[in-house]
Amino acid sequence: MSDDFTDTDEVTASDDAVADVVQATNDEMPDQRNDVERQRDEYLEALQRLQADFENYRKRVVRSSEDAATRATGDVVVKMLPVLDAFDLAQAHFSGTPSEEAEALDQARGLMLAALAKEGLERIDAVGAPFDPQVHDAVAHVEGDGDGEQVIDEVLRAGYRWKGSVLRPAMVRVKG
Repeated sequence: MSDDFTDTDEVTASDDAVADVVQATNDEMPDQRNDVERQRDEYLEALQRLQADFENYRKRVVRSSEDAATRATGDVVVKMLPVLDAFDLAQAHFSGTPSEEAEALDQARGLMLAALAKEGLERIDAVGAPFDPQVHDAVAHVEGDGDGEQVIDEVLRAGYRWKGSVLRPAMVRVKG
C-alpha cells in the first residue's frame, strides 16, 4: 500500500493539469454558452414568426371562405329576383279581384320575401324617398314642385340589396 500516491509532486502536477483543463473549458464555455443562447433566441424568434404567420393565414382562409359563401349565396339570390318580379306582377294583376288564387300568391310571395329577408335581402322600393343614383335607376322624369329636390315618384321595378350591397338598383320614375 505504500505505492498509493506517495509522490506529492506527481499529485500536484496532475492537479495543476486538471485545473488548467478546467480553466480552459471555463474560458471556452462562455463563448459556447453565448453561441447556444444566441441560437436558442434565433429559434424562438423564428418559431414566434411562424406562429404569427400561421395565425394570419388561418384568419385569411376563414375570411376568404366566408366571402366565397356570401358571394355564392348572393348569386343564388340574384337568380331568384325574376321569381320575385313574377310574384310582384301577379300581385299587381290580382290586386283588384279578391280570390283564393290572389291570396295564395300573396302568401307565397310574403313567405319568400320573409325567408330571404332573414338571410340579408332588403327590398328597395320606397316611393317618396330622395333619389339616390347608387340604389335607383331613373328611367323616366316628371316635373316636380320646383323645390329642386328629386324624389321617387313611382317604382317600376323593385331593387334589392344583399347584406348591404346593391344586387339590382330599383327602376324608378323621378319627380323634381
